[in-house]
Amino acid sequence: MSSNCLQNCLVPNSKPQPSPFPCHCNNTSFYFNLIRCPQPPILRRYLSSAPLVPLAAARSNSNGAEEEECEAREAVSYYLQQLGLSNEESMEIALNSPNYLTMLIHSVRDLDDFSLWNSWTTTTHEKQQQQQQPYLPPFKRKVYLIAKQKGDNGIIPFLESIGLTLSSATHLARYLSSQTLPNLINKVKYVRKIFFANSDDGGLIARNARQMMMHLSISIDEDVQQTLSFFEKIQARRGGLHLLGSQDASFRHLIESFPRLLLLPGESHMKRLMVFLDDIGVVEGCKRQILLLFPPIIFYDIEKDVRPRLQAILKDGIEGKDFGQMLLKYPWILSRSILQNYENILSFFDDEKVPKICVAQAIKSCPLLLGLSVNKLKLVVEQLRNFGIRNQKLGKVIATSPQLLLQKPQEFHQVVCFLRDLGLDDDIIGRILGRCPEIFASSIGRTLKRKLNFLIGIGVSRSHLPRIVRKYPEFFVCDIHRALRPRMTYLMHVGLSKREVALMVSRFSPLLGYSIDEVLKPKVEFLRNSMGKPISDLVEYPRYFSYSLEKRIKPRFWVLKGRNMECSLKSMLGKNDEEFATEFGEAKMLVPPL
Repeated sequence: MSSNCLQNCLVPNSKPQPSPFPCHCNNTSFYFNLIRCPQPPILRRYLSSAPLVPLAAARSNSNGAEEEECEAREAVSYYLQQLGLSNEESMEIALNSPNYLTMLIHSVRDLDDFSLWNSWTTTTHEKQQQQQQPYLPPFKRKVYLIAKQKGDNGIIPFLESIGLTLSSATHLARYLSSQTLPNLINKVKYVRKIFFANSDDGGLIARNARQMMMHLSISIDEDVQQTLSFFEKIQARRGGLHLLGSQDASFRHLIESFPRLLLLPGESHMKRLMVFLDDIGVVEGCKRQILLLFPPIIFYDIEKDVRPRLQAILKDGIEGKDFGQMLLKYPWILSRSILQNYENILSFFDDEKVPKICVAQAIKSCPLLLGLSVNKLKLVVEQLRNFGIRNQKLGKVIATSPQLLLQKPQEFHQVVCFLRDLGLDDDIIGRILGRCPEIFASSIGRTLKRKLNFLIGIGVSRSHLPRIVRKYPEFFVCDIHRALRPRMTYLMHVGLSKREVALMVSRFSPLLGYSIDEVLKPKVEFLRNSMGKPISDLVEYPRYFSYSLEKRIKPRFWVLKGRNMECSLKSMLGKNDEEFATEFGEAKMLVPPL
């Protein structure tokens, strides 16, 4: 069969047209050469999903099956062209719907086996239709008639070609029967564009989806339920939710879960949503994150659904400018079930006498809280109350570390036990909780133990750890590589030994939290260059770094220098102003020279 067999054989007497996919029905070696040799891009695309039946046929010397498949593919392509598709579009669909093609071939064989073709095509209407059609070789004609008789208007092979299974495609074809094939193709292209443009998100969408699923403990509405079902289909695949942002992996499940996407009236509906997202500050590259994490938002009417729900959220400290980031972090915020739970949460904290502004701050920072049931919150709040955290203190804690409310009760208890094992009593633990609640939302293994091991690694004695934690618990939330290690390295770089640095930390643990550029470096330079003191003086009095350089260190130094007096850092800085004036006879600090 010639390379333009589809156009010239199906439509006799037509002008020969070059085909992007030449027919080689009688040349089995052609398929082996296709695999070995580089092919033009369009041919590679066609062949990438083409079934390997011809190759199998070549191996088994079954040229008949190979010819049947080739003719069936051409018949399907011809049928799709009758529905308004181009030659290239129709051939691409025919090549990427192998199960549909097999179904048609089996249907033809069944009718042949039972000699039913005559009775199947004897109606007057069908005879008239056949007379109006160009001549088709017998097998192609049969495949064409079967495809046409299915009545799906080409939707089934198209849906299979974009990744759906044949059974799903058959089911959805009934739902989409009102759509013409060209119109449906355009809608699929548009949906792909808005959901999967710039699809390399580094796994961010998947991480957000996992968190949303993990921290959901309320009864949910249909929209959230459908979204969860969509997530579960992705999660069941090899690669799991990490594939959520991948077009190749998740588009099929998106369409299966939300076929209404292909029934939207047009791009104008989507454009209104895009404009709304612009208005609330969602940048272009982040819109797809909202859509993938909560596809039902696409079906919402902006004026009837979205804006009224937005107004229900904007109260008690949450403003319009906050909503864009909240929606980005937690797209389910617009669902009915989450909005109802929002009211329940506000009522619960109001009963606990927690300031509304603190609750608003917690929800703005961590809208995942809106998926928690009040019963779940009660368990955490009760644990906090046992350590004296209630009312305004509770407000401060949840505003500072709202993630603490996401913790399971046993996780909170494990951190408490960890601190008790360090030698801290419950009163101290309660003070630490009020001062640095982030500690209690941290991983013991990945965070807390690693920080203690870092201190031990620089030479701090284990016996000093309780004092360090008690005096400066914030070091638990300092990054080792970006904060703790560089600060300790700087102190050793200016002339202190590792042992001396460890001793300084043991004596004054807030040293761990001081910035090199803003605190350590300028004060070390003043100590050396202006005061002329040795760096070793810092070992005896590391609290030197806690005093203001401009308001305390420099003024007192100039007083002593003006009186030609020498004293230790502790004597110079450790006294209050009255004590300093009494000892050194200065009621007023001298102004340092320019």
